[in-house]
Amino acid sequence: MRSTALRVAGAHRDKILPALNRLTDFLSCLARHLVPLAVGLLVIPDFSFGQAAKSSSSADGNQIVAGYFASQTQELTKNCLSDIRSLTDWEKQKQQRRQQLLDMLGLHPFPKKTELNPVITGGAEADGVVVENLFFESAPGLYVTGNLYRPKNQDKPLPAILYVCGHGRVQKNGISFGNKTYYQHHGAWFARNGYICLTIDTIQLGELEGIHHGTYREKMWWWNNRGYTPAGVEAWNCIRSLDYLQSRDEVDPNRIGVTGRSGGGAYSWWIAAIDERIQVAVPVAGITSLKNHVVDGCIEGHCDCMFMVNTYQWDYPMVAALIAPRPLLISNTDKDRIFPLDGVVDVHQKVSRIYDLYGAAEQLGLHITEGPHRDTQELRIHAFRWFNRYLRGTDELIDLPATKLFEPEQLKVFDELPQDERVTTIHESFVPTVSETDMPKTRTELKRRGDRWIRQLNEQTFRSWADKTSEVQIVSIEKSSNDGIFLQEIKFNTSTLYPLALYHLSLGKNIAAATEVKVVTESDWSELSSGLVTLFPNTFSSDLSDAKALTSIREKLADQSVVIVAPRGIGPGRWIADEKQQTQIRRRFMQLGQTLAGMQVHDVVDALKVIRSVPELQTDVMRLEGNEEAATLVLYAALYSSDFDSISLGNLEVNRRSAPDLLNVSKVATVPQIAMLAAERHGHLTLISTDPQQSADWSEAINENALADQLLAVEAEAR
Repeated sequence: MRSTALRVAGAHRDKILPALNRLTDFLSCLARHLVPLAVGLLVIPDFSFGQAAKSSSSADGNQIVAGYFASQTQELTKNCLSDIRSLTDWEKQKQQRRQQLLDMLGLHPFPKKTELNPVITGGAEADGVVVENLFFESAPGLYVTGNLYRPKNQDKPLPAILYVCGHGRVQKNGISFGNKTYYQHHGAWFARNGYICLTIDTIQLGELEGIHHGTYREKMWWWNNRGYTPAGVEAWNCIRSLDYLQSRDEVDPNRIGVTGRSGGGAYSWWIAAIDERIQVAVPVAGITSLKNHVVDGCIEGHCDCMFMVNTYQWDYPMVAALIAPRPLLISNTDKDRIFPLDGVVDVHQKVSRIYDLYGAAEQLGLHITEGPHRDTQELRIHAFRWFNRYLRGTDELIDLPATKLFEPEQLKVFDELPQDERVTTIHESFVPTVSETDMPKTRTELKRRGDRWIRQLNEQTFRSWADKTSEVQIVSIEKSSNDGIFLQEIKFNTSTLYPLALYHLSLGKNIAAATEVKVVTESDWSELSSGLVTLFPNTFSSDLSDAKALTSIREKLADQSVVIVAPRGIGPGRWIADEKQQTQIRRRFMQLGQTLAGMQVHDVVDALKVIRSVPELQTDVMRLEGNEEAATLVLYAALYSSDFDSISLGNLEVNRRSAPDLLNVSKVATVPQIAMLAAERHGHLTLISTDPQQSADWSEAINENALADQLLAVEAEAR
């Protein structure tokens, strides 16, 4: 076994939304401002290597990524429930699918249920309705604030409704009264009509204001690394809300329904799909098709709470299918721009097959009324009638409107917010991660655990890749030379049909003794382009011609050839530079069960296959390197690639919060663990850093582990 050297020498390390008001829903605002932009961005469903890949303009990059999104979405949509031919088929996989959904919500392993510690802090009464202001802890410090509505006069247990709120801010003098007060009219109506209704705040816009906008606005891409979504916390709070309802003597525990609109519609889907204590569900404006989100751009109108981490690459009818055969009314308006009609109808059509298999077609309903994304009276009436039919066994006409009976101050739970609350920081701890200090002690242990890590990476992080053994298609090899520098541009399609190119540079046409394969960042590409644009203007474009950069390239080529690998989104395949649109492109990858970085690792793996298949690129010595973000791509690509004589990683980020986001990877292994595995497999791994703090981070991560010391020699070096 060759020892591996590690040198740690340093690193470099809006108002988007309009103001909310009480008449306009949060998501409507987003849709109005952002969805037209999305539709404009993704208007080209066709994609091939051809003209789009030949140019380096961002417009062509937009076309390529738009085509990729359309193609990938079409494939997932086609596969959704397509293997279900009989009820037996569905029953065989139903529990597995439910377990997958729990996993994608961050609820696997299933959290331990602790004491709820419920407290009623006050209440009010009006028009025959008693409301109790209460809180409980769905987990220690994870406070759920809510209002429980019940009839003043009650002589037997009644059916109960869990009402989960959408994005409706109610705030006075900087104090949040919770979105439960915005939607209070629903709870009051249920209580006036023979129900118990618990209306709960969400972790954003509640009395304790947490975060729903991690990737949307806060640049918390590490949520993907962790496999975290606020949808999981909302689902967990719903589970514990059912526990609370069933603890109340006023509630018939066998007759519980759920409803909510917009964000609350989405949470209604989650809880109804994962918890069969929900007997009847009416999600309102909370679901649509994957195509609507990714291709039509509806994702730009939604924060992260609307989505599971799509590890298993579902289209949304799969969520709906988990509710069958329980009564389900899918409710929406016809002019809702963030839950478009065609997607809602598509979800209904696909899930109707599952209800038909159960012989329960009458228990699935589709309710469409005229209107925008708004809490309209027409939507409420059908929801009320649906619950009456299936929870109270009555088909009586609705003769009472849903009206607000209380002032926000009357519904407030806390006089002072609890000091031990975890709502505002729950994203830091909700999903467990692997231990940072549990490093393998022997090579045998490293190999054994390494096999498990690879298996978990395949299942949880890189699941969306094509078959790892799939071939890539070389489209063309174009050769040119100028002023003594020889260039080969090798165009290829990855195994997931994304068009890319490699760039082989050498002095003359003779094969050099060594080849350096450099995976580049956008900054690297810009520097290379500035040096090569005068020699190869048809391949490299730059506003700056840099003679010094060209000299540096010549010096590097003196004793080796260089192969440049530019993964998707970088260099000639870059897309639009606007930061907001970049964010939404990355979120589209997430909807497909991918991340941009994860697919860039895939691109590097496929590029290395191409390099190994082209005789002119073969040399006695093969070196692989990447810097900054590219270092992470190279590290993981090395796990899936043939042996290299050396691997050099510059400024490899040890901290997952700062590293490129790879789906669920914090649940699999730490960066130092993966570095040790890559070192053991390739025999030589050098880490170079220019930040003393990063050097210290690596030293602490290795922590004088005997095997780490043997494989990884830490040496600080300033540059």
